[in-house]
Amino acid sequence: MRKLALIALLLTGASSSAALAKGPSYSAAIVRTSYGIPHITASNWRGIGYGVGYAYAQDNLCMLAEEFATVAGERSLHFGPKETAVLGFEKIDNLSSDTFFRSAMDLPKLRRGIATQGVQERQVIAGYVAGYNRLLRELGPAGVPAECRGKAWVHPITTDDMLRLTEKQVLLASSLALAGAVVNAAPPGATQAADQTVTLPDQEKIGIGSNGWAFGGDVTESGRGVLIGNPHFPWNGPARFWEMHLTIPGVYDVMGVGIAGTPIVSLGFNKDIGWTHTVTAAQHFTLFELAVDPADPTSYIVDGKSEKMTAKTINIPMPGGAAPVTRTLYSSRFGPMVAAPALLLSWSKTKAFSMRDANAGNQRGLAAWIAIGKAKSVADIKAAVSTTLGIPWVNTIAVDRMGNALHADVTAVPNVSAAKAKECATPASALLAGRVVLLDGKRSACDWDNTPGTAAPRLLPAGDQAVWERRDYLANSNDSYWLSNASAPYQQLSPILGTWGTMRTPRTRSGLTEIARRLAGTDGLAGTKIDLPRAEAMAFANKSLVAELVVDKLLVLCADKAELAAACDALGKWDRRYDVDSRGAYLFATFAASIRAIPNLWATKFDVSDPVNTPRDLITDGDNGTKMIAALAKAAATLASEGIALDARWGDVQFAKRGDQRIAIHGADGALGVLNVQMAQKVPTGITPVHGSSYVQAVTFDEAGPVVDAVLSYSQSTNPASPHFGDQTLLYSAKRWVRLPFSKAQIAADAISAPVQISE
Repeated sequence: MRKLALIALLLTGASSSAALAKGPSYSAAIVRTSYGIPHITASNWRGIGYGVGYAYAQDNLCMLAEEFATVAGERSLHFGPKETAVLGFEKIDNLSSDTFFRSAMDLPKLRRGIATQGVQERQVIAGYVAGYNRLLRELGPAGVPAECRGKAWVHPITTDDMLRLTEKQVLLASSLALAGAVVNAAPPGATQAADQTVTLPDQEKIGIGSNGWAFGGDVTESGRGVLIGNPHFPWNGPARFWEMHLTIPGVYDVMGVGIAGTPIVSLGFNKDIGWTHTVTAAQHFTLFELAVDPADPTSYIVDGKSEKMTAKTINIPMPGGAAPVTRTLYSSRFGPMVAAPALLLSWSKTKAFSMRDANAGNQRGLAAWIAIGKAKSVADIKAAVSTTLGIPWVNTIAVDRMGNALHADVTAVPNVSAAKAKECATPASALLAGRVVLLDGKRSACDWDNTPGTAAPRLLPAGDQAVWERRDYLANSNDSYWLSNASAPYQQLSPILGTWGTMRTPRTRSGLTEIARRLAGTDGLAGTKIDLPRAEAMAFANKSLVAELVVDKLLVLCADKAELAAACDALGKWDRRYDVDSRGAYLFATFAASIRAIPNLWATKFDVSDPVNTPRDLITDGDNGTKMIAALAKAAATLASEGIALDARWGDVQFAKRGDQRIAIHGADGALGVLNVQMAQKVPTGITPVHGSSYVQAVTFDEAGPVVDAVLSYSQSTNPASPHFGDQTLLYSAKRWVRLPFSKAQIAADAISAPVQISE
């Protein structure tokens, strides 16, 4: 296959003379401005993809090449079957990763699907392939970055590679979470793969995600929209964002970011609108409980009749000339079989479980994001997400220059109404409620409904999903659609869209609290309106709502405990923020993690009529007080064992390494009620971010166009030799922003290199 790809590439080059006689097939101009941001101009969509593929590979070649190997199911071959990969947001061994991708990627179906999409979508993908391959030719084997130089997995790509990568991206926050369960599934008595740890997201306890705030003209100084977008995404790997500005004169002029392999902007702004995304609480797949045919464990009963499962045998190539590993996986009419005993999903002689993902084969995302990029108002954005149903698993939060705000929780969601979820429940459904909908697969009537006119069969129509349009504010921090505006809760919709009328996360409560304080003028900032500087200050305030609710009473509790005097003193002097100069912050974070499991923490329980301010009033007497004192003592001991002072500066504890440089990082765990999330893992002498604030943008407009400040926390390039490996990380550490150049004059004034013209 690789030889055929190389031959095709050579043939393309051999025929290029004839093509050039008629003009180049691919052409783009690239100008880099401060911090390595490319501004790519082309006359058509092929050229846009060409420029993006080329420029992205300049910054992140090794990471992207490895990702192409991952989605091709070749990790075992290149890195060994027992090594691990990150699949979605969890680790999985390479053999299981390969098994999943080789079973899940239906290339004939993906090829047929992309052929039905618009010309611009097909052209931008073809251009990306050509741009990536051009850079490889220019570099030659000796020019490839040191981290992947000479590796067999660095080679030219084809459209198939892009189709697989795009399919992986749309599954990222949906059924990819059950990849281990797909690999686990085997009929009773058959040899099973090593059991994978499989978890389902609990939307009531989620601590990662994103913040999106859209302020309408009624609450802004200018009367125009103001947007804060703060997606919380991995700091490492292919889900990192990358900044770009793409222009087809008179057709498309958009700046923002995309993740690895994204050929257009998927989060950003143009001259009239700005938009961001947050991971939605909606469920994008359902499970089906099957009745296994007693005569055959690979058959199941639907409407009283037996149906044979579809078997797919795959071969996973091994390193060193070893024989391929062969696996056989099964699917029902609903989708692949899954098994996760810890979740009570077992394949027995009487029942089994199958999964269907609304995003499987969803190739409409490019059309949706291209349409958003062309939008002139939030009404245009609403139309784009509603007609395509192509946004895979994120809310869309947006503003326009007229002062309108939008929150559209409209994605590719199973068409399962509240009535159907109830009518088709099985005894096991309640055990998984709030995490995934489980339907009765014994009845064909329990399949997803099919509403004519939707962009794809069996998807929930946009009219049955949540869409807000307001002129004050809308906000989302990954909780469900219910409470995007505290003064106007949304009506209850299907449970497939998330929980309704339930306790909100500390991060959601923190965001709505800070917005209320801003509009009341009680947050310490001037006035009661929103503008760019105030919005930016709110985004990086690093306040902890949990500290606000807990610390005062904790200080009273520990005041007379001599053995805790130093810890109590450190917390008393702490500013209750997670700024780099905050002292005592790590002590509280360690303490807070220990008390979350204490039942009955709050005297005032959750109240659906006051969801932002409840629960509250910490109970510190009796057994609760004893447990809290023990938790504080344990936290102090933990810090001592790690060699970290009780009043350590937060930036000395949480840091990112860029070469030999240790960069202080602000922000903290969202479970602390901190909006600027940084989820970190322990390293020698402290912790380092692995998931959190990434591309943070603040968008508004003036008469001339967009006015945008942004910062990419982990910087533009993953290549340690690049000057843009850590430059924006230093900016983020100092809470500094980049004023993004958008007009021709701004770009010319900020250019750091001469324009580069590429064509073929």
